Amino acid sequence: MKITVFGATGGVGREVVRQALAAGHEVTAVVRDAARLEAPAHERLRVAVVKDLTDEAALLPVLAGRDAVISALGAANNKQARLTPVTGPALRAVVAAMRRTGVERLMAVSAAPLAPDAKGDGLLIRRVAYPLLRWALRDLYADLAVMESVIAEASGLRWTVVRPPRLLNRLGTGYYRRSFDGNVPGGRVIARADVATALLDILTDPAAEGHAVGVAA
Repeated sequence: MKITVFGATGGVGREVVRQALAAGHEVTAVVRDAARLEAPAHERLRVAVVKDLTDEAALLPVLAGRDAVISALGAANNKQARLTPVTGPALRAVVAAMRRTGVERLMAVSAAPLAPDAKGDGLLIRRVAYPLLRWALRDLYADLAVMESVIAEASGLRWTVVRPPRLLNRLGTGYYRRSFDGNVPGGRVIARADVATALLDILTDPAAEGHAVGVAA
């Protein structure tokens, strides 16, 4: 499969690139700074520098002829999301460019606090922990909410949004749990490498199309 990866220099994005190449896919890694990719040269890896991800015309060459798009874009912190929203504006341009180039399959990373609370979670999590998190990172989640809205309203695309909880920098296990249109009960954390595994697994699962999927360790 020919896959274009946005957010390829982030923790999840780098893992998507690495795992996709290991699985035999052809990858176009879209970056603003090629030096940050930290990926060895590979015959099936193309690195494309795009400085402005909201420039629809600039995205056309990195999407033409691709089979799918995986977005691991996200603001680094709440302040960045407040001052310069990244994910929502970029995905608006990505979706428009996908329509123009005929690419239909889209995977995008969001976050667990945007999903309905899992029924299996206790009151402390549902009434205290998640509300506090949503307030503290409200600008970051607002940016992701715009992204989800843009994707959900994009007719003709076969999309899936993946919502992980707190991300950890640790070795992947290859194991994860998932829940359609809601959070995984008791799912508090997941390794970035396992989010990448989930993205690539769900990419080829027709049952996940048109859904937000919660994933967790």
